[in-house]
This record gives sequence, C-alpha cells and structure tokens, in this order.
Amino acid sequence: MLFKVALASLLNRKLTALLTTLTIAVSVFVLLGVEHIRVEARQSFSKTVSGVDLIVGARTGQINLLLYSVFHIGSATNNVAWSSYQKLVQHPQVAWHVPVSLGDSHKGYRVMGTSDDYFKYFKYAKKQSLEFAKGQVFDDVYDAVIGAEVANKLGYQLNDDIEVSHGVAKISFKKHDDHPFKVVGILKPTGTPVDQSIMVNLKAIEVIHQEKTHAQDQHADHEDEDRLVPKFISAFMLGLKSRAATFIVQRDINNFSDEALLAIIPGVALSELWQMMGVLEKILALIAMLVLVASLLGMITMLLASMKERSREIAVLRAIGAHASFIFLMVELEALLMTLTGVVLGSVLLTVTLLLSQGWISSEYGLFIDVNLFSETALYYFSGILIMAGLLALIPALMAYRSSLARGLAAK
Repeated sequence: MLFKVALASLLNRKLTALLTTLTIAVSVFVLLGVEHIRVEARQSFSKTVSGVDLIVGARTGQINLLLYSVFHIGSATNNVAWSSYQKLVQHPQVAWHVPVSLGDSHKGYRVMGTSDDYFKYFKYAKKQSLEFAKGQVFDDVYDAVIGAEVANKLGYQLNDDIEVSHGVAKISFKKHDDHPFKVVGILKPTGTPVDQSIMVNLKAIEVIHQEKTHAQDQHADHEDEDRLVPKFISAFMLGLKSRAATFIVQRDINNFSDEALLAIIPGVALSELWQMMGVLEKILALIAMLVLVASLLGMITMLLASMKERSREIAVLRAIGAHASFIFLMVELEALLMTLTGVVLGSVLLTVTLLLSQGWISSEYGLFIDVNLFSETALYYFSGILIMAGLLALIPALMAYRSSLARGLAAK
C-alpha cells in the first residue's frame, strides 16, 4: 500500500521526478566512473609487468623510464650503447636479460625490437607467461609477432605482411616499405600493452635503419645479418639470481662509468607514480562527491517545494484514515525510489559507456578497463548514496509529518 501510494504520487509529478532522477543518475555516473576507472587503471598498470627485477635505461626519471619501456608511453630521452648492455649483463648476479629497442610503429601500434628471450622471461599479472594463440616466436630477421589487439583491430593473420614506419605517430611520412615483415605469431590476450605491440627481431631494427642499398645487401646476405648487432637499444630488463642482490646490482648500474644509466625497480617506480597521482585522484573523487551531494540536495529541494502543493493530497490521505507516520514514510520512500532509480540508471549508463569506449581507451591510453561495476567498493557507494538520501529526506518528511499531524488534530 505504502509503495503504491508513493509511486502514484511520483507519477503525478512525473516531469519533476524524472528530471530529479536524471540529475542523480548523472552524478552517480560521474562518481562511479571516476572510482571505477581509478581502480581499473591501477590494476591495469600493476599487472603489466611481473618477475622483472630491474629495468635499465638512459639516465632519466624512473617514472619516465617505466612508462616508455613497459607501457610504451612517451619516448626515451636517450639510448643505451650496445657495448654497455653487453658489459652489464655479464654481472655475476644477472640470471637473464632482455633488450628492448623502440622508436618505430605500424598504423599507430608500437614496434619493439627484442630477442626471443622476451617470450621466455617476460611475465605479466601474477607471473603469467606470454602464450601464443597462433604461430610461434620469430626466427628469421623479418619475422614479426603481434599482440592480440593488433591482430583483432587490423585483421591480421599468419603470413600477412607488415610495413614498419619510423616514429610512433599514426601517420608517418617515412616508411621502411623496402623491408616488409611477415607475421609468424599472434599472442593470446593479456590485458596489457603487449596486446598493442608488434615484436620483431632486434637485428631487424638495425637493418631497416641502414642506408637502403646497404640494407638490401644485408638482406641478400644472411651471414652478414647473423653478425649484425645494434649500436644502441632503448632499454633492457634484468632478472636476478637473488632478490637480495637487487639493490647491489642497481647501485652498480647507477654508478656505471662508461655512460650515465639508471636502473629502476618496477614496483618502486609504480609506487612513485601512484603517489604523484594520489592528489589528482582525491580531487576528482571530491568533485564527483560534491556533484552527487548537489543532486541529492536538489531532490530534497524539490520535495520541500512540493509540500505546499501537496497539502490537498495530504489532507485527503488523512481524511481516509492515513496516520501522520504514513505520510512521513511516504515522503521518505519517494526520495529513496528516485535515488535508487538514479543509481540503477547511472550504473547502466556507465556500463554502456565503458562497453562502447573500452576499445578506444585501450588503443589510445593502453588501459584495459573492465566493464563489470559490481565490486565491494561499488556496493559501499550504493549503500552510502541511499543512506545519504534517506537522511536528507528527513527534512521534507518531518515537515510533511508535522503538517499532517496538525491537520489530523484540526479535524478532531
């Protein structure tokens, strides 16, 4: 009975109730969107690399080194000499090493020169290894292994040709079209920037940047290709024999005399990144919360403004025997119904928006946002919003209670 009366009362003022509900839906969309993307972004970043003890590159900020070497965001300020790389990987505590050479792209996707050890030692999430959906690791100099998203978005299959362009822009005026690569492997989805990458043999990066006539000679002579080594690389990853040796090796690399290098611990660099982002996250969360509070206050204002107009409605309810507490609960229920509808509508809008923009966010920013909003944090938010709405609705509900009580006494 109470629910039917409250619903009928809202339908009687459907335009005002609809606008108020939409306002709440938009505020819930903003609040949950900020929180969900914040959490998903952290998880996306944290699961990108696992099992790598040190990342080494030219002397720069550790966040910049982490971003361009692992997340393929930005570019290296300088390169690492191949001779320095060869010396440092001879350190007695180094168990494995993987070189990384960046700077080229294919239709907006980063091309990374590396060795076949990359597929053996690089891990993501909780030390999960890279797996092939089709094909195998590159063998020839002009073989390429592509990530799941590259294959899906560009429609590539095994044995398709790929032309690499200089630079990382989507449109490049300098293409290495005289050296097409053949797709020999397609990786399974990982939910990391690996899905957006094209991996080629490190030797191929050196070949395609040679003068054209010389490069063609190199292509014709496989013995020269086997002896070809790069002069520089962008960075390299290290796995150590013992975690206890991490700081020792890091200090040795940072004090390397041949050139200025920086060795970072991925987890520490990520922590520094989150510290920098922490203030921005709090500001965004505060703004979203203020938007929600403003919309709830708007709802209460609407209920307060309707009290005078609803005097006849209240009088009729009292006349047919409704108690003053019934009027109180009716106003409370109206506020909760509008809030609950706004929460559901806002959640649906956010889910649809994330579903439609998931691919775009992934390709543009390298973030893999899960569409599922249902989490413990989301439930806390839902409960908090309903409780806040119920508390704020006490004001118009008490006014309606007093008004109906006065009418009931006057009737006697």
